[in-house]
Amino acid sequence: MKRRTFRAEGARAVVEAVAAELGLPVEQARGLVEVGAVYVAGRRCRDSKARLTPGQVVAVVLEEGGHSPLAEAPAAPLFRVLHEDADVLAVDKPAGLNAQPTEARVGASLVDQVSGYLGREAGLVHRLDRETSGVTVFGKTPQATSALAAEFREGRARKRYVAATAPGLPESGTVDLPLSKDPSRPGRWRATRAANGVPALTHFRTLYAGPEFCVVELLPQTGRTHQLRAHLTALGAPILGDSRYGGAARAAGVEAARCLLHAQALELAHPATGAPLRVEALVPEDLLRFFTLAGVAVPQGAVPEK
Repeated sequence: MKRRTFRAEGARAVVEAVAAELGLPVEQARGLVEVGAVYVAGRRCRDSKARLTPGQVVAVVLEEGGHSPLAEAPAAPLFRVLHEDADVLAVDKPAGLNAQPTEARVGASLVDQVSGYLGREAGLVHRLDRETSGVTVFGKTPQATSALAAEFREGRARKRYVAATAPGLPESGTVDLPLSKDPSRPGRWRATRAANGVPALTHFRTLYAGPEFCVVELLPQTGRTHQLRAHLTALGAPILGDSRYGGAARAAGVEAARCLLHAQALELAHPATGAPLRVEALVPEDLLRFFTLAGVAVPQGAVPEK
């Protein structure tokens, strides 16, 4: 990692100080602030309007893992805003975007993108896998973030996912197999009672069951890592395109280039008012093709308890 550290000379805007120290145009310095590459007194600063006090220590990340923060930051947000008010921001995360920053990349995750959009650190309260698309919510204040996190932690948030899988699913059912890390397959989780795993519960309803693929509605009651992927694999019907869990890359003549899992709806209590808040995200084209082939509609409306 390469960084430049300096002390602020006089009271001035952080963008101006970074521009002067590095000899950059103000707009480029603003870009470094907005992607989270600037730290003031040891804390990340994304507010391009923030002002420094004399003597404050400023650190600027110039390179991580061989990448420039500015090179990693997309020119425009990759997400779509689904709902926004004073306390909550809900977005549609596209497939292929990490939920959180990785060690070698700055500005290339959903958190980085949303933080840049807000102009301050976004309050992430839950995460989707890189290849999973769909609804993700953020708190816009510390109080809202804490209240939203409690909705998930205490099991009050209702979630509906949809997926295309291998054939063979029953009409409906519940999977309550615990999850544990698979010692023989790093990065993969197994759903079995044979190991000392964490409890995991998934209700499902098969919307279409054909000889080549199924389309399924998933209602997870817990939020474990890879829960839906591991549970469907345990049922013998891994998600199409999920190579880590044995999902086929093609079915019925249609390509599955990624894990075809989508967080379609989320329902929880609004952190400020307590009123129900339901957010839905349109099913992306790659998964929608399987709904079209199956001749079934995407579930909409209130998220069932089970």
